[in-house]
Order: sequence, then structure tokens, then C-alpha cells
Amino acid sequence: MKIVTADEMRGIDRSTIEDYGIPGLVLMERAGLAVALKVRTLFPSKKILILCGGGNNGGDGLVAARNLFNWGFKVLVLVTAKKDALSSDCSAQYQAAKKFGVPVEFRKSISEKDLHGAVVIDAIFGTGLSRPVKGDFGEMFSFLNSSGTPVLAVDIPSGISSDTGEILGSAIMADYTVTFGLPKRGHFLYPGREHSGTLFIEDIGMPVQLLGSASIQAGLIGREMVSGLISARRRDSFKGDYGHVLVVAGSRGRTGAALMCARAALRSGSGLVTLGIPESLTASFEGLVMEEMLLPLPDDGSGMMSSKALDVVLDFAARKIDVIAVGPGIGVSPDTKIIMSELVRRSAVPMVIDADGLNSLSASVKNAEGVKELLAKAKSPVILTPHPGEMARLIHKPEITDRMETPLSFAGDACIYLVLKGVPSVVALPEGNIFVNTTGNPGMATAGSGDVLTGIIASLLGQGLNPADASVAGVFIHGMAGDKAAEKTGEYSLIASDIINALPDAFMELSGNRS
Repeated sequence: MKIVTADEMRGIDRSTIEDYGIPGLVLMERAGLAVALKVRTLFPSKKILILCGGGNNGGDGLVAARNLFNWGFKVLVLVTAKKDALSSDCSAQYQAAKKFGVPVEFRKSISEKDLHGAVVIDAIFGTGLSRPVKGDFGEMFSFLNSSGTPVLAVDIPSGISSDTGEILGSAIMADYTVTFGLPKRGHFLYPGREHSGTLFIEDIGMPVQLLGSASIQAGLIGREMVSGLISARRRDSFKGDYGHVLVVAGSRGRTGAALMCARAALRSGSGLVTLGIPESLTASFEGLVMEEMLLPLPDDGSGMMSSKALDVVLDFAARKIDVIAVGPGIGVSPDTKIIMSELVRRSAVPMVIDADGLNSLSASVKNAEGVKELLAKAKSPVILTPHPGEMARLIHKPEITDRMETPLSFAGDACIYLVLKGVPSVVALPEGNIFVNTTGNPGMATAGSGDVLTGIIASLLGQGLNPADASVAGVFIHGMAGDKAAEKTGEYSLIASDIINALPDAFMELSGNRS
């Protein structure tokens, strides 16, 4: 399913009205009716307080009020705009509500008496808000949020940016949100996701040609999409059919990152996995590995890789490897900076770069443009998997301020695939599309979780998925396995190895228990 910005949704509304001949009042009627039906289902026989702004969102609220009043609900509408400031469609709905006998008052304040025993419908601002909420509205929102009154928001909770999910000064905390046509980015980006509560997406008659337009950049990663990428295995297959992953990882004190990445790759279906580790740690790894093979690499005497490891990795990869996963636990040093910059320039096989691989890459150049220029020179596809701190280092800024536009811009400029980890994880493609993940839980905020994701994506890439599909499927499967692990351990006790152990259940479910 696509997800849209406020501008994209306005374009769909405008085209529905102007190009398809569906009047705006008809869309408003259907939107308001959808809200009323949802309220009747969720809160039968309740007192309803409807807060309406002066725009189209307020018009939707007035339609809902009229229908609920007609069905016998006790309804009160508070319009927060002046009567002469209502939009034409909102004014028409106000006049209709008056004729039906709906009680309507014009004020910007609510009292305990208004809220007593009520359910609130928030139809104040909707998706068009672009300025901070303050003054009377801020006080109203704070009072409502602290009251414990159930709230259903129309389109998006008032005060939430529909593009970024950020709170614009002050915002209503909704228990439910009814949105129309397509969900908005702010429904999935925090804190908007938390403020939206349970989300319902209602069809109000917009053309499917517009809702599915290729011009809409963003979409959700869903089960059906990923399940279609997990194919059944041929009965006459052998391990060489499912990819050989080289995991270049680890340093003294950071052996776990390398092992988790490698084991996640194996659990995700790789036929072969080789661990490239500093040679001084070989004895330690020999006692830990079973299915994984080892490739000892020259180190600098301190348990970190030497720049001499570069040629060993490139030679081994050229002869035997389908994909390189590099970075977990390698540390950052002058040698790792050389290794990473030259791997990008010279590797003939695709790479997934994570953790200290990203930090070494960022530190090997002077600025963000240098990072992009280096990545753009890669001979083979590159997937980066930064968390927000690593992303900030890639762009040489203290922090990132937008979870969607920052990775989109970077992926396009650098001609790479970018998985920005976090809540939610997003996948940005070089051609300008971005996907938002829908799986995962707070228990996955634990050491090693990112190393597991790197192994999953590298495994899928090595098995033949293209970089976009490997990235999209990888983040979904990672989160799905995390959810399954949390069902057994709870979120507090979940650790990264639990995610690895839950991968078989995730793959079995997605593949329909195919072998």
C-alpha cells in the first residue's frame, strides 16, 4: 500500500474532483459517514463531542455529527473557528447540521462537563497543518490529553505533521484514527504513530488509478509483498545454489557481532558462509563456529584488521563469493578506513555495509559529498544499513531530522540502497522510492540486532534477490522474527540471538511452510 504526503493527498483530492467529476461535497459526505460508522461500531450508545475546525476536516466532522445525531446519539459540536471563517464546503455542512437540529457551539475551550461520559471526535486541523499549535488550541489539547477521554481523530490527530509525524507545538493523543484513501507518512513516523492509535483506512470513492499512482514515492512493506519473494526450493538443489556470503567482521572484544551476522545469514537460507576475521583471533573463533568457515585476515597486531587484508578479501571474493557483508565489530582505524574505501571502489561483488564499516567509510573522506562520490564509484550494488547515528555521520551532521527525506536524498545522490534502521525502519532506493517497515517491537533495541539484519539482507542478496527486494524483505523478516521472539521471551528479555532463533518460524510462515 502507498503512503502519501499532504501535497500528494491534496493532488489526489483535486484530481478526483476536477478530472473525475466527483464533487468535493460528495467526498466529504463519504468521509464523514465513514467516521460516523466507525464511531457507532466502537462506541455504541455514547455521548459524542465533536471538535471541528473551519476547513474540510471540520466539514468531515460536521457530516459525522449529523449522521450520529440522526441515529440517536447525544451529540455536541464545538466549532473552533469563527462562523464567517468557515470554508465553503464546511459552511454548507454547518448549515445542513443546523437544519437537522444538531447542537453546534462556536468556542475554543472545553470543560469537564463537556467531556463527562463522552467520546471525542477530533476534526480540527487534519493533514493541512503546517504551523505550530499554540495558545487556546495548545491548552485545549493538553486538557483533553490529560482527561483520559477516548478520542477518534479524523484523517490525522490535530497537531501532528502528516509528512514527518512530528508534533507541531502541541498535538492530540488519539486512541483511533480514521483516514481516507491512503494513509499518510505521519501515521507511521514517530511520534505521529503513537498519537494515531489504531488506524483505519476508509475508501471514500477516490479512483484506484490515483491511489496506486507510480508518482507516489512511499509505500508500506507488507506480508504479501515479502511472501512473494520467498520461493520454494528445487528438490535437486545443492548448497551452491543458495549463495556464498563472506562476512568481513570482528575484532578483539567484538567477536559476537561477526558470529551473529554469519549465523543470521545461514538461518536466512545461505548455502555457504565464510567469516573473514583478524588472524590473531582465529583460535578463538575455531572454538565457536560450526557451520561457518573461517578466512583468517592479516591484522595490525592489536586484534583489528590490517590494510593488508584488503587484497585477501578481494581475491577470495572474486573466486568464490556472491556477496560481502562487511563492518560488524571491525572497529575504526586508519587501516579500516583504507579497507572500506577501497572495497567500495574495487569489489566486483555486491556488498552490505554496516556498523563500523559505515563509520570507517564516513571517516575516510572529509564531507558528505565525498561519501556520496565514493559510493557512486562502486562497481557493484551497495546496500548501507545505518542506524540514525551512523546516518548522521555519513552526511557529516550532528543528527538527522527527517527519517524519509534524508535517506531518499542520500540514496539517490550516491546511487546506493539504504536501510535506515529504527522505528520504523525505512528502505530508500536510488531511483527515488522509499518503503516503510511494519514489523518489529521495542525488544529489538538490543545489542547485535543490527548485525542480525545485515546477515539476513546479505543472505537474501546472495540467494539471487535484487538489492531492492533483499533490503525490503530483509527488514520485514528481521522485524517479524523479532515479533515472534518477543512472543516467547517478552520484550524486556529479548536478545539478538533470540531473533536468529526465530528466523525459521518467520520463513516458514512467509513461505506457507514450503520446504
